[in-house]
Amino acid sequence: MNEYGIDEPRARRAFERAAPTYFDAARLEREVGARMLERLELIRLEPGTIVDAGAGPGPQAEGLRRRYARALYVPLDTSLAMLREQRARSGWMRRVFSRRSPAAVCADMRGIPLAAGSCGLVWSNMALHWMSDPVPALREFGRVLRPEGLLMFSTLGPDTLKELRGAWEAAGAGPQAHRFRDMHDLGDMLTGSGFSSPVVDMEIITMSFASVAALVADLRATGQSSSAAGRRRTLTGKHRWAAVREMLESRAVDGRLAFTAEVVYGHAWKGSPQKAPDTSSIVRFQRAPQSRR
Repeated sequence: MNEYGIDEPRARRAFERAAPTYFDAARLEREVGARMLERLELIRLEPGTIVDAGAGPGPQAEGLRRRYARALYVPLDTSLAMLREQRARSGWMRRVFSRRSPAAVCADMRGIPLAAGSCGLVWSNMALHWMSDPVPALREFGRVLRPEGLLMFSTLGPDTLKELRGAWEAAGAGPQAHRFRDMHDLGDMLTGSGFSSPVVDMEIITMSFASVAALVADLRATGQSSSAAGRRRTLTGKHRWAAVREMLESRAVDGRLAFTAEVVYGHAWKGSPQKAPDTSSIVRFQRAPQSRR
């Protein structure tokens, strides 16, 4: 079994239920998205179309629209409830009067219903880790990007919620928490999917909660209850859960519990094609500059 396997139908149902509460509860996702927007300030780019892959209720929608005022912003998500929530938050005046109002697309990132080479920027904040294998999505991002278009993403790394995962394993409950890919694996996936000049790095963000119950409530409000494919399918049992809670709360400092989020950031460019659709090689000729006398 794939150790990174996700029960995707279960995850989709959880996000559908969490649509009304996600925006306010997703503190980590909003913070990471804000840091991604800061990184965009260092990149020269004028996309005609932006695809927000795994957009949810659109925590960065307004920031992307402000930065690229002339671009068409296209939120994409498998959860129709999330897209409806974003539409409600965008305001009726924007929908009525804006020429560039969002054209929401309910679809899987592995099958984006847009033409090849139609987008200048694919943005994906904290969504790729909800796929058992991100490679098909990366290839699809490359398909819809124009040559020299940009992919920018964030996802979770292997140390995320290591405290919770360790407590479950110590209690003999097996892989109740997700496992996430290392940034080096993601870099290899980008290269293998045809992207050029990939840049991947990570940082640790510490999340603080008053109790284990507060952590669980936060995860449920954002639809992030366990959807690991290898999770225990039978009832956990109150004694095992009590042992997990006691183990975690014994580590409290000044009445607060700290949990780790390893955040992986990546961006890469869509390289110019080296072959035509008929597989014949493309040879580019460049006129030599005329010398001035």
